[in-house]
Amino acid sequence: MSLAEYVNHKPTIETNRLYLRPMTIADVPALKLWMPDKSIYLYWGKGPGKTDKNPELLFEKEERPSKSFHLGIASKKNDHVIGELWVYLIQNDRMASVAVRLSPVCQGKGYGTEALNAITRFCFENTELQRLWTEVDVRNTASQRMLEKCSYTREGLIRQGKMVNTWCDYYIYGILKTDIIL
Repeated sequence: MSLAEYVNHKPTIETNRLYLRPMTIADVPALKLWMPDKSIYLYWGKGPGKTDKNPELLFEKEERPSKSFHLGIASKKNDHVIGELWVYLIQNDRMASVAVRLSPVCQGKGYGTEALNAITRFCFENTELQRLWTEVDVRNTASQRMLEKCSYTREGLIRQGKMVNTWCDYYIYGILKTDIIL
């Protein structure tokens, strides 16, 4: 399969405890519980934006076809969205950036690791992507542990670089398809 097959129909990925799935307007009440919380933006590279403060705005515009993924991380217990996951900045259908964020009450419970492992495996098994990478603020030790649990390798340090809208020191983490056993 290829990324082109997901341009109009994003995947739903199931794990032991989660669904990684496209979000809908029905998810707005769950999103409003955690998206405006400023604590989740401490290492995000920017503060909460207009759609973070008002998640209903995410669904006002029709989604344009794209190879990128923006999926909700939903708990299987109640199908409430407890986080978000992105696969974006896709270059030549070979390499893409990933990002994960979770509701503060769901952090530290392995959900991020479970979601990142699932999307990594999905990308390498179902698309032509050969490399995934991400940036993480050097102070964000929890995200560093999550990435390392998912077999991502710390590849470098950017000193006083621009991460989204913040100037800070950050690490580059990456994983190649050949790094994991499929």
